[in-house]
Amino acid sequence: MAKTTLTGTRIRSERQRLGLKQTELAARAGISASYLNLIEHNRRRIGGKLVLDLSRALGVEPAALTEGAQAPLLESLHAAAADHPEVPAETARIEDFAGRFPGWAALLAARSARVARLERRVETLTDRLTHDPFLSSALHDVLSTVTAIRSAAAILADTEDIDPEWQARFLRNIRDDAHRLGDGASALVRHLDQSGERPAAAGTPQEELEQLLEVSDFHLPALEGPLPQDPAALAAAAPGLTSPAARSLARAHFDRYRSDAAALAAGAFGRALAQSGFDPLRVARLFDVPLAMVLRRWAALAGPQGGPRPGLVRADGSGTLIFRQPTQGFALPRFGAVCPLWPLFEALTHPNVPVRRLVELGEGAPQRFLTYAISSATRPSGFDGPLVHEATMLILPEGLVPFPGGDALPIGSGCRICPHEACVARREPSLLSAAD
Repeated sequence: MAKTTLTGTRIRSERQRLGLKQTELAARAGISASYLNLIEHNRRRIGGKLVLDLSRALGVEPAALTEGAQAPLLESLHAAAADHPEVPAETARIEDFAGRFPGWAALLAARSARVARLERRVETLTDRLTHDPFLSSALHDVLSTVTAIRSAAAILADTEDIDPEWQARFLRNIRDDAHRLGDGASALVRHLDQSGERPAAAGTPQEELEQLLEVSDFHLPALEGPLPQDPAALAAAAPGLTSPAARSLARAHFDRYRSDAAALAAGAFGRALAQSGFDPLRVARLFDVPLAMVLRRWAALAGPQGGPRPGLVRADGSGTLIFRQPTQGFALPRFGAVCPLWPLFEALTHPNVPVRRLVELGEGAPQRFLTYAISSATRPSGFDGPLVHEATMLILPEGLVPFPGGDALPIGSGCRICPHEACVARREPSLLSAAD
C-alpha cells in the first residue's frame, strides 16, 4: 500500500537537493508557490497529474515521491508498534514522525529489529539448554566430579590421623578429578560457544550434513546438468564431514538430489513453475513425478538471487525431523519436539494427500508463510519388510510467491518457546509466558 502523507517531505528534500527555490519549482510545475508550500509541509495530499508534473520538474520517478526510500522504514515502525500492542503508540502519525525525525525513526526501527533478533537467539538457546543431550550429560559429569573432590577433601580435612598411604591415595584422586573437571568444563564451554544461530562445529552426523549444505544455500551445481558428478565421490571429498555416518547421510542426500535434478532440469522446472502460477501440484502432474520431488527441487533452486530462500523439512513416521533447510523467520528447533500443528504432521497422518496451509508465527506482527506438504508410505524391503513413512514440507516466506486469501493458521516452533497460551495442542507451559 503506498504511503502518501510524506510526499510533501520528499518533494521538499528533492527541491533542496537540487538547490531550487519554491517559486522556481512551482513555476515549473504550473502551480502557485503558496500551494507548493502547503504541499511540502504535508498539508495537502496530491496525486495523479500533479505528482507527474512535480516528478518531471525534479527529474525523478513518481514512485520516488509517493513511495520513497522511507517505505521500508515505515513498515519497520509499524511492525515495532504491532510487537507491543500494550503501548498506545500513535500509529496514525508514524509517517509524520518519520518525516520530521528520520534519524530517530531509523534508530527506533534498528533497535526494534535488534530486539527481535535477540529474542530469536534466546529462543534458540532456551531450546538447546532444555533438550541438548550432550549438555545434560556434561553438566552431570561436572557436578559428579565436583562432588567427588569435595568428599575427598572433606575426608582429608576432618581426619587427623589418616594413614600416609591413604592420604596419598586421596590426594591422587583429587588431582585426577581436578584434571577431569578441567577437561569437562572446557568441553562444556566449547559446546556452549557453538550455541549461536550457526554453530561453529556440528555435533551429530545430520548437523554435519546440514551445515555443509548451508554453505552452498542447499544448491549443488556439481550434481546439475547433463554431466553431474558422482555422488559417492562428492560425499567422500566433502569438507566438514568427519564421520562415516555423516558421509553416508551425504551420499544418500546427493543421490536423491541428482535424481531430482535429472527428472526436473533447472530451466524447464523454473519455466513450468512460473507458467503454472507457482502450483507445485500442477508441475508434478506435468512432469509425472511425485509432489515431494517438486517440493525438494523448488527448495534447492530458489536461492537468494530470486528473493528469500525457501525452507524445507522432512520427517519420518515418528515425527522426528530428519532434514532441516531453514528460512528466515521460521524457527526449526534442533532439539526436542516441534509444534504438532505444522502441516508436515497433518500430511503425515494422511499419506499421499497433498496439503496447502497458510501459517503464521509470532505475536504482535507475526510472519506468514505458505506451506505445501505431502507424505508417502513405501516398503523398501518388499511386502515382507516394514512400512516406511516420510513427510516433506516446503516453507515459502512472503514475497516469494503470491499468497492465497483467508486466515492463517497460528503455529509455533515448539511448546516451550511458543507464545500461544490458548493453543489446543499445547503439551507444556511456555517459558516465554512464564517470564512475562
